[in-house]
Amino acid sequence: MEAFVNDDAKLLREVERALTRRRKDGLDGLVGNLAAVVINVAEADLVPAAEELLGGTSLRFEAALDHPLSPGGGPAILLRDLEGADFLLKSRPAGQPNPFVAYNGGHKTAGAAPGRLETFVFDCPDLARYVSIQRGRGVAFATPEPVVTNVFSYIETKPSAHTGNALGFIQWNGRPGAYVHGRSNLLPLAPAGPDAAARPYLARIGGLDHVATRVRAAHRDAAIVEFLELTNYRFDFAVYVESLNSITNVARLRDGDYAQVFTSGIASPDSGGDGGPTEAFIANYGLRPHHMAFTADGIEDVVAGLVADGMGFLSELVGSREEGLKQIFSAMSPRTMLVNEYIERYDGFDGFFTKSNVTRLTKATENQ
Repeated sequence: MEAFVNDDAKLLREVERALTRRRKDGLDGLVGNLAAVVINVAEADLVPAAEELLGGTSLRFEAALDHPLSPGGGPAILLRDLEGADFLLKSRPAGQPNPFVAYNGGHKTAGAAPGRLETFVFDCPDLARYVSIQRGRGVAFATPEPVVTNVFSYIETKPSAHTGNALGFIQWNGRPGAYVHGRSNLLPLAPAGPDAAARPYLARIGGLDHVATRVRAAHRDAAIVEFLELTNYRFDFAVYVESLNSITNVARLRDGDYAQVFTSGIASPDSGGDGGPTEAFIANYGLRPHHMAFTADGIEDVVAGLVADGMGFLSELVGSREEGLKQIFSAMSPRTMLVNEYIERYDGFDGFFTKSNVTRLTKATENQ
């Protein structure tokens, strides 16, 4: 059997065709930047997971309510980020079907672990038109029609077979970011936030920079093209780490905005090649986002503070001011199944990653 190997020339041809179709079908301008991420956890982990996020970011607790994006969807905690996307932590009620369950299990999970970043929610200024066009293109949504409330309209896709993630699209009918609507019930859940005076380094952590999903080598092109056809993002670049059989692929709406990252193998392991850390992660934990990255201002102080307050890390800080950036991966949360990355770019660094940092961070994931 001939080995499967990724080829950027082929990908770029497919990307150009996808962008041409997107323009032709009238989708340009219908999807904006990332508005929120939805993370599901076990019921008992809902408040502890929120406290964990509050203790490692500059997020702020705003409200606990019935899951705001789908009536009857269970409790959710809204964490607000004034610099970037909001975080909605939810818990799926017992007995409710879980469309993500097929992607959540692996050798190192106890069954299909419920903890997962499930949905990326993007702004959409004309949801009715967007849904009509995408339905005509064959896109399958999770509900027959958008959920319509007095403050927003919302719909999401079914989970992707390539990433295990869903994409949501929200049109604000009033103030952007207002999730509490006429059918919402506020809940008596109040995660304890950290003492800001005792943890001043948290104020030096910024918004969500990117999220990286691990995808199989053979699905890399399909995952990227699917994402581009559902959003207004563009494919930016790929960093190859041949020694680890790894490609880090970056898609952005505009320079400086949140980036969607896909990490895959170069060659598929079932073709006889070395799977490397990316394919090993999928085998161990399922097809899922690996990490969410937050910017930092003074990353050494941030990491020192996080270590002093009990956070574990997969590696030392990698990179330098001379190289343009420093980065580090935390240990994986057993509640959300996510790694936190902290990243600082120096002196107007006009890149996104460097190959040396990508190599060292990819290597660090072997410690999971």
